Amino acid sequence: MSAPFPTIIYEKSCGVAHVSLNRPHQLNAYSVAMRDDFSEALAAIAEDDEVGALLITGQGRAFCAGADLTEFGTAPSQVIARNVRWQRDVWGQLIDLPKPIVAGAHGYCIGSGVEILLLADVRIAGSDTVFAMPELRLGMIPAAGGSQTLPRSTGPSTALDLLLTGRRIDAAEAMRIGLVSRVVPPDALASSAWCVARELAKIPAGKASAMRALLQDGPDLPLAGGLERERRMAAMQMTTNN
Repeated sequence: MSAPFPTIIYEKSCGVAHVSLNRPHQLNAYSVAMRDDFSEALAAIAEDDEVGALLITGQGRAFCAGADLTEFGTAPSQVIARNVRWQRDVWGQLIDLPKPIVAGAHGYCIGSGVEILLLADVRIAGSDTVFAMPELRLGMIPAAGGSQTLPRSTGPSTALDLLLTGRRIDAAEAMRIGLVSRVVPPDALASSAWCVARELAKIPAGKASAMRALLQDGPDLPLAGGLERERRMAAMQMTTNN
């Protein structure tokens, strides 16, 4: 099953909701229209009991090459342009989604593309993928969570290196620093990402949601507090089959 959106392709199969960014001629640059389409799809996915996992990919030569900077020229100011872009909290919807998220990145994964990727639970990259966080070099601060999510995956020192320099890294380095968890040949990316998403969709919904919550909240808790929360969550899950 699929649903029409101007800037994304949304389909559902085997318990997996697949959102593919679909502005290939703009390298899937993240626009206001894409924000709205993505937000609507995520709202539907969150409420759909037939969906057990979300897969995010990109059409054409890129996963996502960052924010659509052409829109900045149509706004009264850069600040207003950025505020408009984030009026719908797509990043919050991804964080709160009670289902596992798989992202399959290829080609260019820049700026907002990296920030989307970092909110996935399993991050798979084709070996051809190029990553960068160039906002500071463009006179901006990341505004979609990159300053917070990147150090949680790579550590503060490596995150600062990438954020301050804006340098590009390849998939091998991205895996070494923890930005992605798997690297596969480009022609195997689609099948690999779908395979993982289908397996995650089989996990009982309550168990998957509980595991996501534990890993999201754990780094902000003292170890003793995290362990206690894990014990409570495990005991709670033993009483339900979901």
